Amino acid sequence: MRGRRDYRVFDERFGYLFNSYYNAKGDRHPRPERGVLSRPSLDDVHAYRAHVDAAVIEAIDALDPDLVALGLAHEEQHQELMLMDIKHLFSLNIIAPAYQPRSRRGASEAPAPIGWAEFAGGLIEIGREGGGFAFDNEGPRHKQYLAPFALADRLVTAREYREFMEDGGYARPEFWLSDGWDIVQNEGWQAPLYWREREGDWRLFTLQGERPLDPHEPVLHVSYYEADAYARWAKARLPTEAEWEHAAILVQAAPSHSRAELHVRTAAESPSQALLKQMFGEAWQWTQSAYAPYPGYCPPAGAIGEYNGKFMVNQMVLRGSSFATPPGHARLTYRNFFSPAARWMFSGIRMAKDA
Repeated sequence: MRGRRDYRVFDERFGYLFNSYYNAKGDRHPRPERGVLSRPSLDDVHAYRAHVDAAVIEAIDALDPDLVALGLAHEEQHQELMLMDIKHLFSLNIIAPAYQPRSRRGASEAPAPIGWAEFAGGLIEIGREGGGFAFDNEGPRHKQYLAPFALADRLVTAREYREFMEDGGYARPEFWLSDGWDIVQNEGWQAPLYWREREGDWRLFTLQGERPLDPHEPVLHVSYYEADAYARWAKARLPTEAEWEHAAILVQAAPSHSRAELHVRTAAESPSQALLKQMFGEAWQWTQSAYAPYPGYCPPAGAIGEYNGKFMVNQMVLRGSSFATPPGHARLTYRNFFSPAARWMFSGIRMAKDA
């Protein structure tokens, strides 16, 4: 919008106030201190929104359509991020407020024991190539060699994760990466985020408030370190993102749509594929792949190049989607990424093995 000579900036201070991380756009409020900012008044926010909306509508035909698509996709990402933020903030409130009314669901059905779908591997291709909008980090499409592997046919449940805990999982350093073990010790982790022990049993804080832990639903809100430690304890490992994507293509896993009930479902409740369940629409799934550029990747010029490219270090890739993911973002090539210690997103565990 600033490229238009007749555009009038609503408030010169907002560029500093709302610049999240774009160095190419100049100075910004220190990121660690953003949580203590006093926001503009509600009237100012509404006026700012109306001002920007009017300018965009007037200029829409002259704007770069790819840039408009990126802006819309970025806004959709924040829909899930806002639910993650709301859940975290509500969890810190002693009265445990609910974001939405609790659903009236009966006792859940236990899923079948984990089975393993085997894949031959070989020279395969992954990554986005044409076919509508995609983020720049999803391509270019490229070849990779995979050794034969097997993928668990469903996500790890809360009951299965609790068995890891009861076997001393958080107290046995042999299962943990060094950085993860340090965090477990320093932060005092003993269970996934939002698990609360009451009188010898576990309860779970959800977007529908606090309730007893359902042992049959997928475990949520685990870090990469916890997912990796669990997989080691279970004599397995996490999949690579190439294994995950290749398997999803072969079994024709269909992306699912977000739904009204903002909570994960059991494998028995989820729409099933022939070989692999819960690939989409329940929980993001950690992979053992570091978030790095694909071969031949080149970030766009200017500030847009900072959108994905500058985060390609010290992060791990998650695949699939969660129950809160906007439909267009639940796709085979989508690369979600977080630091390995992060737990506030809707993250779960799918295991892999060498065949």
